[in-house]
Amino acid sequence: MGEDLGVGPVDRSRTGPARSGGPTDRVILHVDMDAFFASVEVLDDPSLVGLPVIVGGSGRRGVVAACTYEARMFGVHSAMPSSVARRLCPSAVFVDGRFHRYVEESAKLHAIFESVTPLVEGISLDEAFLDVTGSRQLLGDGPSIAAAIRRRVSDELGLTCSVGVGRSKLMAKLASKAAKPAASRSGIEAGAGVVVVPGADELEFLHPLPVRALWGVGPVTGRRLNALGVQTVGEIAALPPRTLERYLGVAAGVHLAALSRGEDRSPVVADHAAKSIGHEETFASDVWDRDDLRRHLLGMVDASATTLRSSELAARTITVKLRFADFSLITRSHSMGLAIDASPAIDAVASALLDSVELDQGVRLLGVGLSGFADPEAGTQLSLDLDGCEAGSVHVARSGDPAPEGSGSGAAAGKGSPGHGPPGAEALLVRAHDEAERLQESWGSVTAAVDAIRARYGGASVGPASLVGADGLRVRHRGEAQWGPTAPNSPESDGRSPGA
Repeated sequence: MGEDLGVGPVDRSRTGPARSGGPTDRVILHVDMDAFFASVEVLDDPSLVGLPVIVGGSGRRGVVAACTYEARMFGVHSAMPSSVARRLCPSAVFVDGRFHRYVEESAKLHAIFESVTPLVEGISLDEAFLDVTGSRQLLGDGPSIAAAIRRRVSDELGLTCSVGVGRSKLMAKLASKAAKPAASRSGIEAGAGVVVVPGADELEFLHPLPVRALWGVGPVTGRRLNALGVQTVGEIAALPPRTLERYLGVAAGVHLAALSRGEDRSPVVADHAAKSIGHEETFASDVWDRDDLRRHLLGMVDASATTLRSSELAARTITVKLRFADFSLITRSHSMGLAIDASPAIDAVASALLDSVELDQGVRLLGVGLSGFADPEAGTQLSLDLDGCEAGSVHVARSGDPAPEGSGSGAAAGKGSPGHGPPGAEALLVRAHDEAERLQESWGSVTAAVDAIRARYGGASVGPASLVGADGLRVRHRGEAQWGPTAPNSPESDGRSPGA
């Protein structure tokens, strides 16, 4: 990537002596891998070194998941439509994402973190906050620990990362961004690698940054602040707090006023548990056939349930999401009284949720989500609710509007609109609820046997019969196709697709 692996210019004389005490004495690191997914692909295939590599869906409806800095020189960035990325960088090499490899490297990365401090808050596969306040006596000051982590990531993983050091999570996060390499048409500029923000220099570092640098300032809030003539964090800090509260609301106003003054007492929370597990797929062309959708859904359920069980969890809430040809979005959710983890039980509810939706248009995207986690050994809590089950909630929204999973306050689709439920949908869901409870009870030992066989012989060794095709059993893997479909005629043997 053309990045210097050494520590950037850090004035250690200004960091002060290591002390223990209150929140102002904390030393927080934010470690962020550089182009993580793309870097893993280059690591596994050295022929990609120096090339503009894009990880994601190479098809017409694909999305960029990550890219090398060589691709960023052309303006390519994550979350960009692959069609746009291809126009910006015709020479790009598209690589289908291999989520299992990123999970493997992430586990090694987090093992390094946990050897430094038990206070590790994972934000994603490739970034985490570390509270190293209690590690200084043994390992040195914050900059020294940050430099040691970078060396170990390079030596042990063959990858690079950027590290920010500060007294708070906010400062550490902003510092790690400042430490990263930068790519432009003129070339790739090596990052500092480690950037330290001493307590005395926090406002000097923070105030010149744009308002979007603060947590909680998205596009809408950013535009509202710009309309007030506010462009920088320092200009937010200069506003009377009551002005922010009147303009943005009390909670948002108080929050931004505090952050603009560098006030962030949020702790590093170890073992940050996932709130949901799911899988979704954008189809290369719209799907109308309900049987086809059920087969796709079963594959997603099987993959999600396998991940659920490997995490030693069970789920109470099942959500199905559909995006239609006109980009309208609908989610339907159903909550069980009994937490379930057997694939057939989850599929019974998910299929009923799918069948409760009228297919007035072709389906562009289909997804399933599991939430409301519980210990699978916790048992069932008795209830006096004689109705037996809760009706699935519905949320319908246009593209870009919020569609919270399991939201019970969403507006139901009107007659003739996408997702309008057919007659008898509620009765269908009641039957599915009862069937799911029966399947959960009867499939307990079978599910354990399936997991054991897969652990020994591989994921495609056993699975639902309906997923067997001409090429054998087609079992999905975690994260598969989440960035959209692969371009037609692209080489599938190595997952690589050259730019058109």
